[in-house]
Amino acid sequence: MGMGSKGLLELIHTDICGPFPNPTHEGFNYFITFTDDFSRYGYIYLIKEKSSALDKFKIYKAEVENQLNLKIKVVRSDRGGEYYGRFNETGRNPGPFAKFLQEEGIIAQYTNPGTPQQNGISERRNRTLKDMIRSMMSCTNLPIFLWGEALKTANYILNRTPTKSLNKIPYEVWNGRKPNIKHLRVWGCKAEVKPYNPVEKKLDPKTLSGILLAILKEQRDIDFIAPNTVPDS
Repeated sequence: MGMGSKGLLELIHTDICGPFPNPTHEGFNYFITFTDDFSRYGYIYLIKEKSSALDKFKIYKAEVENQLNLKIKVVRSDRGGEYYGRFNETGRNPGPFAKFLQEEGIIAQYTNPGTPQQNGISERRNRTLKDMIRSMMSCTNLPIFLWGEALKTANYILNRTPTKSLNKIPYEVWNGRKPNIKHLRVWGCKAEVKPYNPVEKKLDPKTLSGILLAILKEQRDIDFIAPNTVPDS
């Protein structure tokens, strides 16, 4: 299990990656990660600005605390302005993220300047996710602005992959059961989807042909796009 904690949500690592030179088709330039130290189970959110960090943390906090019936105890991050705040003539001026942690009784741990290794779990996760995105994109002819969809799938897979720091995979520690991975398919592969059509007629096509872009959470929802709807990159 995680070396710095003894239970789920005791310590959360977070970091922002970006900006990327090519925004996603929805205009996102960054992504933010929240990784549980004990299980190494991670969440990712695409964002347009670093200032969105607090909004995404609130969404993350509400979901995981409700699902696990536990409280986040500590959040570890670097000293970026979006987390730590800014300095002015009067000294440190805590930003909205730091103030929110104080209000919620969550301890903030900050790495020292110039020591990214102190936030190594987040740094390694972001590096692994970027490597996976690069590999996935290189195996398809899909436009680069779909990297956000590759990111979602990469994180989904990473949560179901053994890590050196665990005797179990992150999903199993987080959910208390082994994952079912029979539904996994190669990212960017051809796919047939049966759309919901309440007025479907007997001779209407039963499926649509397209491309698998992402598998989303445990409902096995998928992101899917028809080839003729992909604009030029």
